[in-house]
Amino acid sequence: MSYLFFGFLTGLSLILAIGAQNIFVIEQGLKKKHIFIVCLICSISDFILIFLGIFLFHYFQNFFSPLIELILNLLLLLFLINFIWRKLKSIKSQILINDNSSDNTFILVVVKTLGFTYLNPHVYSDTVFFLGNFSKDFLITQKYYFGIGASLSSFLFFFILGYLSKFLSNYIDSKRIWIIINYSIVFFMSLLSVYVLMSILK
Repeated sequence: MSYLFFGFLTGLSLILAIGAQNIFVIEQGLKKKHIFIVCLICSISDFILIFLGIFLFHYFQNFFSPLIELILNLLLLLFLINFIWRKLKSIKSQILINDNSSDNTFILVVVKTLGFTYLNPHVYSDTVFFLGNFSKDFLITQKYYFGIGASLSSFLFFFILGYLSKFLSNYIDSKRIWIIINYSIVFFMSLLSVYVLMSILK
């Protein structure tokens, strides 16, 4: 169960990063348009990509040499460092959402949601590469718990984000709130960086 909680925290730290997908979910919440389907598509997509990454790294792990594993861990560490650096750099930026845009049809909203999800390279780097690589040394049952935990964080985050933005539009774009969230992300991702660095040095 600890891996379930660990996966939940790791997934939540990744998904809390402010990006195009999250901004789109907030915007749909503020416009009160097709919130459920937008949140559902984002959540199911994360579930698919998370387990795709976990099992890709699980089955390809048999072909890993110590050199390849070292390279992957170094790339993972660089990804984390870059993630933290970008987060610190943009931590004082303000979220601007245009809630005066014209309404979209159901089909257009679905297409946009799929585009923000599957055409976003950060989605693949976060779910397939990061979570898959990070869990590659876990036992198979631990991988399941880790993946389920990360997926649960995605479901909870998107639905809370979508529906809270509907009712709390005066606070959801608050600069102070997002600064607190972003500092929390930096802290947890820094801990993960130390964990990966220790794996490289051992």
